[in-house]
Amino acid sequence: MLNLGNSAAPGFDDPIALLIACHDKVRRFAALSLRLDQHLQQKGQDSEAASAASNILRYFDVAAPLHHADEEEDLFPALRQLDDAGLNTAMAKLEAEHDELAALWRAVRPWLETVAQQGLPVRPVELDAFAQRYPAHAQREEDEIYPAAHQLSAQVLAQMGERMRARREYAV
Repeated sequence: MLNLGNSAAPGFDDPIALLIACHDKVRRFAALSLRLDQHLQQKGQDSEAASAASNILRYFDVAAPLHHADEEEDLFPALRQLDDAGLNTAMAKLEAEHDELAALWRAVRPWLETVAQQGLPVRPVELDAFAQRYPAHAQREEDEIYPAAHQLSAQVLAQMGERMRARREYAV
């Protein structure tokens, strides 16, 4: 019931595909948080629930902040160089949502920590918003921002991929 499935991610030589792969994980882990809630209601606390909670924690504690940094420090600045007012407005709105998503994460995280430690969790009221807003945000980025990346030069994309790689090496 709480299985994630695994698929190989694209490499740093294709940074936009890598960002989209991160969005796929956001969708999977956000959905998993709701399945975890259902699991807890139906079966109670068990090792399967603890494992799922640990996986969600690991993704949103490590990978999600790296992904936001990839966008805010690399992709968005590169796209701003295109000097497209509509694109810049969309990026500003989506960038501001990163703070809102972080606040939702801070509200959901203690619940997941309790589940991971096999304690008795109290469901956060923000869980549904967390599980819905993260994937919706990712979809808007893919629809409104990422298509403009085809206008970036191969050199800019290669530099972006190298910075993404370095960011992850530094985080380890």
